[in-house]
Amino acid sequence: MTTALPQTDDEAAAELATLAAEIAHHNRRYHSEDAPEISDAEFDALVRRNAAIEAAFPALIRADSPSRMVGSAPAAHLSKIAHARPMFSLDNAFSDEDVADFLGRVRRFLSLAPHAPITLTAEPKIDGLSCSLRYEQGRLVRALTRGDGQVGEDVTANVRTMDDIPDLLPGSVPEIVEVRGEVYMEKAAFLALNARLLDEAEDPAKARQFANPRNAAAGSLRQKDAGVTAVRPLRFLAWGWGEVSEDLAAGQYDAMRRIAGWGFPVSDLLVRSDTLDAALAQYRTIEAQRADLPFDIDGVVYKLDRIDWQARLGFVGRAPRWAVAHKFPAERAQTRLNDIEIQVGRTGKLTPVAKLEPVTVGGVVVRNATLHNADEIARLGVRPGDRVILQRAGDVIPQIVENLSRDEDRPAYVFPDHCPRCGSEAVAEEGEVDVRCTGGLICPAQRLERLKHFVSRGALDIEGLGEKTLVEFLDLGWITEPADIFRLSEKRDALVGREGWQAKSVDALYAAIEAKRAPDAARLLFGLGIRHVGQITARDLIKHFTTLPALRAAAEDARAGDADALAEFAAIDGVGPIVVAALGDFFHEAHNIQAWNDLLDQVAPPPFIVTARDSEVTGMTLVFTGSLESLSRDEAKAQAELLGARVAGSVSAKTDLVIAGPGAGSKLKKAAELQIRVISEQDWREIVQKSQ
Repeated sequence: MTTALPQTDDEAAAELATLAAEIAHHNRRYHSEDAPEISDAEFDALVRRNAAIEAAFPALIRADSPSRMVGSAPAAHLSKIAHARPMFSLDNAFSDEDVADFLGRVRRFLSLAPHAPITLTAEPKIDGLSCSLRYEQGRLVRALTRGDGQVGEDVTANVRTMDDIPDLLPGSVPEIVEVRGEVYMEKAAFLALNARLLDEAEDPAKARQFANPRNAAAGSLRQKDAGVTAVRPLRFLAWGWGEVSEDLAAGQYDAMRRIAGWGFPVSDLLVRSDTLDAALAQYRTIEAQRADLPFDIDGVVYKLDRIDWQARLGFVGRAPRWAVAHKFPAERAQTRLNDIEIQVGRTGKLTPVAKLEPVTVGGVVVRNATLHNADEIARLGVRPGDRVILQRAGDVIPQIVENLSRDEDRPAYVFPDHCPRCGSEAVAEEGEVDVRCTGGLICPAQRLERLKHFVSRGALDIEGLGEKTLVEFLDLGWITEPADIFRLSEKRDALVGREGWQAKSVDALYAAIEAKRAPDAARLLFGLGIRHVGQITARDLIKHFTTLPALRAAAEDARAGDADALAEFAAIDGVGPIVVAALGDFFHEAHNIQAWNDLLDQVAPPPFIVTARDSEVTGMTLVFTGSLESLSRDEAKAQAELLGARVAGSVSAKTDLVIAGPGAGSKLKKAAELQIRVISEQDWREIVQKSQ
């Protein structure tokens, strides 16, 4: 991946869009499908790249930025249940300086003095599957995986088979308590499981083999049959909690000791550190013991010990502000690059994949690595036949970090200028590094991938319409665009009796399709695959415009240069000019308009209804100006969002309320000119207190 940051807004926006899509894809492969395509180190590199560009171009941060996302959608074969409190992931630190920066952010948010003491807990970051265990009156009633952070998979029956998880909590416990932790498999148990699966297989060449302990644990916990889970050697390690009906303790460390007292395993390497140096010393201690631990870990987690501070800090995007994961350095190995294979994605992107001579890195056999794009190939100078150094940090597919054969006198690899699937010209748009097929819907790779995206879990989530079925219907000429899916009922007589299709299975598919006649508008918008419009952006757009026709009208007006329409888009947090341009371009193409109209003839998404905590500022647009004395600007914004309000950076005719502190200047003057209500910081604090 290129190391230099983009130089222009257009370059930055284009790369942020690419990173958002790529990181979302790998999140889905890791969390939902238990089939990661890249290593932890490579994934972390993508996230760091995204964070670096966002820091350099803060105005271009996308609503679907990976910094705001967590996990991926739950698996289809398990029941889906919303978490009482979301399960977030953690931001990462990769050096001592990153940890110091984390503490600096905490001090600034809480308005603490530069050297004010902050007590942290430190514990191993175990590499497993996050799980939330809900107890009511001390009895286990539900167990959920993390899923996408908001909705998890119901694995209650499976969890009841695990010895580490009590069915009934002893002594005095809160009426409601959710214990959260990691389901994992010890390294020795993982090797024994793979050996047993090999022995039990009729054909050893086709035996199921898990790639690593994390995948083995995830696959074992998410079984349809709890009997399978029962014979798998799963363990549980508690690291926190979700919803509780009463406070567990004043501090993180004491709360975990209380959880341990109920019979849950808690790491014996969990310590409380009063200084940064003490926390880093525990990191070194855990790192030194890493190879000897019975389970895989990939870092150390630091959390603020004071729970009242945790509550004030809250969450930003996908992660808590009060915790960070300090990752271990990656492991490395050498191997041979046998070939470079070009894959074509849903948006036409040509992605080069390195096909490697199998090599073991940190106990895992790896065979593939993504090379990202033509620039990355050129940077590394890789060609088939080269010896390369790989890097991994606890997962399956490594990152190529060095080419040991680049000085050998052989021709450079030539990146294709035509699509390998349809033969159409493949080009990179101005300001972009990615090469894309220009074939659009005539490209079989794009047509299939676009339809797969449309029916995927994050979009319309049509059960039974998987890749195999889509390929069959494409080959028959029954579908070429999304609207055709809703006309498949016309093919019933032709479908019944085909191989694999009986009346019952056909009717089940049609029922699943009919159930999506009134889909969620944001899911439908996301499913169309408009460039730069991810899940979060789609949700924010529909939340603002409430209907798809209203969004289309505004996008067309904005493309025509209408000032009011442009201002309306600018008022949506995270929706920048790149998204507006992408929407305008989409609705400017005749074939897109035809497909859009055709689809809306088949489906009728209901208007989006905004729900938020009831407060006197719900639905308002707020502006904070001047100095805030009792809280930081970040904390004020977080409070406003919890109350259902939107925080804007400038005062306009759409502003409903201005909160002014000492030193307020031009924004306060603008508010007076527009006769907008202005309140003090104390008034704001009273509004917040009344809503709690």
